[in-house]
Amino acid sequence: MYRLGIDLGGTNIAAGVVDENFKIIGTGKLKTNAPRPAEEIIDDMVKAARLAAEDAGVRFEDIECMGVGSPGAINPESGVVCFSNNLAFTDVPMGAMLKERTGVDFYIENDANAAAYGEYIAGAGKGTRNFIAITLGTGVGGGIIIDGKIYSGSNYAGAELGHTVININGEACSCGRHGCWEAYASATALIRQTKQAMIRYPKSLMWQECGGDINAVSGRTAFDAMRKNDEAAADVVKQYIRYVAVGISNNINIFQPDVICIGGGISKEGDALIKPIKEFVEGENFARNVKKHTEICTAALGNDAGIIGAAYLCDLYK
Repeated sequence: MYRLGIDLGGTNIAAGVVDENFKIIGTGKLKTNAPRPAEEIIDDMVKAARLAAEDAGVRFEDIECMGVGSPGAINPESGVVCFSNNLAFTDVPMGAMLKERTGVDFYIENDANAAAYGEYIAGAGKGTRNFIAITLGTGVGGGIIIDGKIYSGSNYAGAELGHTVININGEACSCGRHGCWEAYASATALIRQTKQAMIRYPKSLMWQECGGDINAVSGRTAFDAMRKNDEAAADVVKQYIRYVAVGISNNINIFQPDVICIGGGISKEGDALIKPIKEFVEGENFARNVKKHTEICTAALGNDAGIIGAAYLCDLYK
């Protein structure tokens, strides 16, 4: 049995054929080139899907289930993208448009929800009932699984975990609020924090890590300099991890999931990130005296989570 998932992003359309063991056996990828008309993007989604089937050596017509993870507020019951800022979509009937082009039912979900579902069925959340996946990237994405179901609220716009406030009247956020978790804990925020420290400390090894070019700073710069015993870098990392951990603690105190996993490029720091987060959360967990505690770990599937989760959406919505 084969399924197909599409991870639709503002930059790329990534499609994959997924087997019954949750392995991606064929892929197809095209540029999204957003913003442009929905019809054009959806045409390319179909092209990417057919490329993935060809790469897998599977007839497109023989794929049992197909799904899409798309940015924005998605109504999975109607297959409509209610609103997506990244794609400049408003009330786009993506499911119907895909079916019109292929004759196949497509199941549509928010991309972060689809990725969380992928981790839930095949990755860090496998075997749990209540699970949260956090992605530290350009923003802070989140997906919540409660009792085996994706939680998206009464209007399909829930689980925007990055837009909970951790510092009232703090840094401006792209959403229009101030002090959002995303404005402090995203990779974008870490890069900003690193640059600010470099300006304050011109002799810091962080300058060497980026070749003397402040515009070449990445999410790794402060971590790499920290490992060389640079005090300024260590301070950046310590404060950044505190920001991440505050948000993790908030989510644990609200949901008390079995597992909360952290994905995105920064998660590759492994124990340098996870260990101090766990130490912080131990003191902030409202249920610290209860025997069962939430497990905190790194995500397991990387960029494959969105494709795998999308491919198996029919298990939820068929």
